[in-house]
Amino acid sequence: MKTSGFVYAAIALIPAAAVAASPFDGTWKVNMNHIQLSKKPDVYVIDGGNFTCSSCGPAYTINADGTDQKVSGHDFDTVAVTLTATTLTVVTKLKGKTLSNVKSVLAADGSTVEDVGTYSGGAQPVIVKATAKRVSPAAPGASPFSGSWLDTKIESLSDSGGVETLGMTDDGFTMSSNGQSYDAKFDGKQYPVVGDPANGTVMLKKISASQVVESDYSHGKLVETVQMTVSADGKTLHVVDSQLRTGRVTRHIEDKQP
Repeated sequence: MKTSGFVYAAIALIPAAAVAASPFDGTWKVNMNHIQLSKKPDVYVIDGGNFTCSSCGPAYTINADGTDQKVSGHDFDTVAVTLTATTLTVVTKLKGKTLSNVKSVLAADGSTVEDVGTYSGGAQPVIVKATAKRVSPAAPGASPFSGSWLDTKIESLSDSGGVETLGMTDDGFTMSSNGQSYDAKFDGKQYPVVGDPANGTVMLKKISASQVVESDYSHGKLVETVQMTVSADGKTLHVVDSQLRTGRVTRHIEDKQP
């Protein structure tokens, strides 16, 4: 179908700002060399057949017998813990579906652990390999996994968990990553995260043309804020992620993809 010439003329009269792309528009990938992990450690107490995650928000105590145990106040509703002399495996589920499986392997000297986590909340599994170091000892007679552990480095992150596509207009913001997405307005309202097994919602606030704050809600409660700022040259995205239930703050940079 031939388009009339007056349509092109009308488009030409639209102010440049109205059609200019936002600096957020495009696909971004986590830069593994620019990740600043939280300085708050994970704290575990494992004794008498019980596993307590004191640093989880909220904390919980379950039997470490490998079976699914009910917990509340989280995005998952059961946790299963399996313990050997050198490994600790924690599996979380929601309504019977596995959300995460994290296996920690203790070093021979007991001072470090290597973690391999598989997270299944998206279209494709997200695999994260990380290391942590001991920062407080286990109580006498307790499991060697007891004590405080500080994450020191993310060794690797699968693309399924490190790539996202963003977009911004004058009145809203969009995100798509690994089968989860949202389309939210800057109107102070909460919008659903499509594809999220926990049925989370987000509220977006535009600070400036290059800075946006995402507020994440779970069961109606604010649980996380994500501040996103695009650099002046438009090549990098600086992200500050604050987990309100645990007090952990992480920072990382994402690179704009061609």
